[in-house]
Amino acid sequence: MVVVTGLGLQSPHGEAPQAVFAALRRGESAVHEVFPGQLPKPAAAATVAFDESRWFTKLQLAGVDRVSQLAVAAADLAVQDAGTPAGLDPERVGVYVGCGMGGGAAIEAAYLTGAAGGRVPPLTIPAFMPNAPAAHVAIRQRVKGPVLTYSVACASSAVAIGEALRAVQRGEVDLAIAGGSEALIVPGVVAAWQAMQTLAGFAPGEAARACRPFAADRSGFVLGEGAAFLVLESEAHARARGARIQARLLGYGLSSDATHLTKPDAGGQARALAAALREAGLPAGEVGYCNAHGTATRIGDVVEAEALGLVWGDALPRLRVSSTKALHGHLLGAAGALEAVITILALQQQALPPNQHGGAVEPACPLNLVEPGDTDAPGLRAAVSSSFAFGGTNAVLAFGRA
Repeated sequence: MVVVTGLGLQSPHGEAPQAVFAALRRGESAVHEVFPGQLPKPAAAATVAFDESRWFTKLQLAGVDRVSQLAVAAADLAVQDAGTPAGLDPERVGVYVGCGMGGGAAIEAAYLTGAAGGRVPPLTIPAFMPNAPAAHVAIRQRVKGPVLTYSVACASSAVAIGEALRAVQRGEVDLAIAGGSEALIVPGVVAAWQAMQTLAGFAPGEAARACRPFAADRSGFVLGEGAAFLVLESEAHARARGARIQARLLGYGLSSDATHLTKPDAGGQARALAAALREAGLPAGEVGYCNAHGTATRIGDVVEAEALGLVWGDALPRLRVSSTKALHGHLLGAAGALEAVITILALQQQALPPNQHGGAVEPACPLNLVEPGDTDAPGLRAAVSSSFAFGGTNAVLAFGRA
């Protein structure tokens, strides 16, 4: 059995896990308008209030993009939370990180500087390479075991956590630091997402509720940034060192749609959901909550609802569902890790974050959505977190209450 012993966050709602969950449960949105007047049309995103001086000196910050700064901070908080012993063999520790697109700020600055005929910073390449966050975490934590990066778009950090689970199960590491980081709130990247017509529109002053998962009037997602990490180890290892067990990681499902680069497929998602439940040994009816991928796109929400119906069948009305992206935005490569932490906190608190900004529900999404004001979940023992990516990769993590 693999268990979770540490949680670390740098999220749009803060870094204290219990406070973050309380804000989500209250339905507080961290989404706001960004870059007014700089983009073809108004854009909303959720950003992190981050003080890099807590983790880096000015000299250390040279060539370290924000994506790596957030990763170092969140991973450090997870390790502190786990109370890992100083005598742990560094060759028996691994770092597994999901990062969808690397250092957005560094590469945008390089393009703009170069186009203007200026001097591109010499550390641009190591700043924006997608494996930089994992490398910086390993250096900070002095990890000498496997240090791996998974770049699988929106499923990146869910895959990283799932592959860390496998490494612990196989006995390759005694302890895994697993999660993800993303920091892409820069004008060029936001404009690129706008060009795909996947970002939510909003009226003046309405940015905070722009993202409306499963709502009939949904218009797309909003971007978010941040980092989230878990510490994973075997139950025997955790108990031997007297660690506090926060949750059990029961199963991991992974599949490919193999149909289209950006259009999701219900069959592919259903295969990942079923695989996670199968490994966990859980009948669908025993899972009480799903933290949905729920991007609030016209196609995506309907396909995800269909996939849940394929797996849950007659038990679907008993599965409570919400997408927290309405409140913290879509963290892309870090989404799976943040939503995994939220799912763990739901199990701990016996409470659920609501599906905020829903309004009238899309008729093609007949789900038992968590309503604001009805968030208690006594008896919740198992939950899943879904991450479905561009490229067709689907990753699902199944957690059990400690």
